[in-house]
Amino acid sequence: METALRVLSDNEIEQLHDRSLSLLATMGARVDSERARNILKKAGADVDRSANIVRYPRRFVEECLRLAPRDFTLGGRRPGWNFKINDNKCTLLPDGEAMHVIDGSTRERRPATFDDWAKATQLIDALDEVGVYWAMVETTSFIKSPGDFVRYCRGMISTFSKHLQDSTSSVAESRWLLEVLGTVFGGKEGVRAAKPLSFLLTPISPLVIEADRTDAYLEVIEWGIPVAIMPMPLMGGTAPASLISTLLLANAETLATLCLVQSAAPGTPTIYAACPSIMDPLTGRFTGSEVEHGLLGAAVTELARFYKLPVEACTGSSGNFVPGIRSSYERALNWAVASLSWPDLLVGPGQLGGSMILSLEQFMIDVEIFRRCVRLSEGIDTSLEEWLEVDLAAVGHGGTFLARRSTRDGLRNGEVYVSDFDSRDTYESWLAKGKSTLMQEVRELIEQTLAARQPLPLPEDVERELAAIEARASQTD
Repeated sequence: METALRVLSDNEIEQLHDRSLSLLATMGARVDSERARNILKKAGADVDRSANIVRYPRRFVEECLRLAPRDFTLGGRRPGWNFKINDNKCTLLPDGEAMHVIDGSTRERRPATFDDWAKATQLIDALDEVGVYWAMVETTSFIKSPGDFVRYCRGMISTFSKHLQDSTSSVAESRWLLEVLGTVFGGKEGVRAAKPLSFLLTPISPLVIEADRTDAYLEVIEWGIPVAIMPMPLMGGTAPASLISTLLLANAETLATLCLVQSAAPGTPTIYAACPSIMDPLTGRFTGSEVEHGLLGAAVTELARFYKLPVEACTGSSGNFVPGIRSSYERALNWAVASLSWPDLLVGPGQLGGSMILSLEQFMIDVEIFRRCVRLSEGIDTSLEEWLEVDLAAVGHGGTFLARRSTRDGLRNGEVYVSDFDSRDTYESWLAKGKSTLMQEVRELIEQTLAARQPLPLPEDVERELAAIEARASQTD
């Protein structure tokens, strides 16, 4: 037995698909990149060059969907580590690009720094639940030049040893990124084989494929780098004010971008990563607190499964500004719904204030929430040996099962999830130990985890070559 959840019926998913194709065939998308328009025109799309509007015939979209591979493996630098897509697994991908952090010493909000980025990246590398990297703080504060960008790429690859997901903002940055990846992973063919990085591509809602980052992505297309397509329509802001219409827009934007990717390089590994969200009706902000984000994350997973594509699901954030009860119950409810639909990648731990504030304490709480969600998704084991009818007969009426070997095995081997944060003391013991709080325990765990982390160094010859690339990039600053 496995638990499963459905938000959309088969008929509703079919409607979403059909209406998306109609929208793309009639309204189309505005494609601001000339290179992208030329690629789409050559592949069979209808291009209105006077308005930069591209319309997608139904058969064209269906053919591009057919070209997208359903099974591939995300790799990394860590020996023996890989993450096979569409393999009934789920891993965490941290929320990204926070402008501020909760300071570990003062507990006050302050601007994020390079040191905050480094500490957060070390922490996520140390946790098995996190399989994919995002920059957890906004990087433009410390990336001001080509040399800075190469330095960041070196730090990202040397600090995080599993799969990387990131993007570039220009063709020039893409070229520097390819140099770094080729140096570490053995050139173009090594990168194609290992798939150590996926490129995050984010069309603008409603229905715009913008120029700079699209051209930056097209610069890496020959390297077989997987792409995660993440439109982020905001219900009531950049999307109509209903959940189903926001899903319709997100799906159409994802398909439009997928058509570009498959037209540029047929067979490129593609991750369905639509991230529909909700505008707070009172402020116009994105907070991520709304419980409907869980429904949207589950629906996105179901749509991706309809296309048999790997899925990266987002389920909101928290509008709260400090880690604690409110932000945790919001995360728990939204993640429980989405995780029972079981995406490949689940986005979101660690951020507060509408994904603008990084809190490592909240990150660790979120990881614990994810562990519990994983246990929920596993359901109840009904295999033959789990019925324990022999034990029932042996103990008899009114007996106890404490001395049975099956009790020891069951409680030790995962029948019941046991957390390090569970409260097992008596009230009196808790008082005697100083009334410790969850936040105190989490802060101690962060320091213990960082202290125990064993970084995976790069070979010396690779480090020398990367230093040379950084020096060349710095000469262009």
